Amino acid sequence: MPADVWREGDALVLTRAGDPPILLRIARGPIRLGDAGLIDLTSQLGSPTGGSVDWLGTPYRLVRPSLSDLFATMTRGAQIITPKDCARIVSLGSIAPGNRVGEAGSGSGALTIALAFAVGPSGEVFSVDRRAEAIRLAKENVERSGLGARVHWTEGDVGTSGWPEEHLDAVVLDLPEPWAALAASHRAVRTGGWVVAYTPTYNQLERTVRSMRGLGLDEVQALETIERALHVGEGGTRPSFDMLGHTGFLSAGRRVD
Repeated sequence: MPADVWREGDALVLTRAGDPPILLRIARGPIRLGDAGLIDLTSQLGSPTGGSVDWLGTPYRLVRPSLSDLFATMTRGAQIITPKDCARIVSLGSIAPGNRVGEAGSGSGALTIALAFAVGPSGEVFSVDRRAEAIRLAKENVERSGLGARVHWTEGDVGTSGWPEEHLDAVVLDLPEPWAALAASHRAVRTGGWVVAYTPTYNQLERTVRSMRGLGLDEVQALETIERALHVGEGGTRPSFDMLGHTGFLSAGRRVD
């Protein structure tokens, strides 16, 4: 099996125990890391991943970014869909490597990154948003993550103009009124494919689910994910007093002709 080596343009993170990850794209010559200074990783090109480098007198490990690294280092504008909901969306949509997935509502790009991560190098994500500024920020985050080649961007309104692609394996809606885009999504997704929606409130959830049923989507379901951390200690493991409770509701239905 060929070695996994660094190539120019690859996304990587500098990691060190106890410190937050630092995401960058490897290139020849000095790279500016915000206000922290410059780092030159030219000597790492062609070297196996997982090596180390000294920067500002501190040793760092160089590894490929995990999905949690990408979430931790992204620039945030609009409230992002959290990792717990992103993971469940991928599961509900049965999204796998090689899939072609539509996303309405680019936001800050968190869900876009999760979808691009899930479809792999051979898959595609088609992200649509009515706001040019949202696309700009989301695209910037996706490009920094190294997943830009997997994502195509369109400024528009799916509810009025439809999807730019057809025969999609899944469609994900993160919109204030997802029911307005359901008919277009039903047409764009392939038979057997899934339509998934993220809605913050009960009223939005109810109208979305009723609309899914009205369109004839099958296996319609609605749910909420709640995450609670645990404090683990010798003889003193217990649930955390704080937890990540309500963020949004998820609904999904399958196209069956």
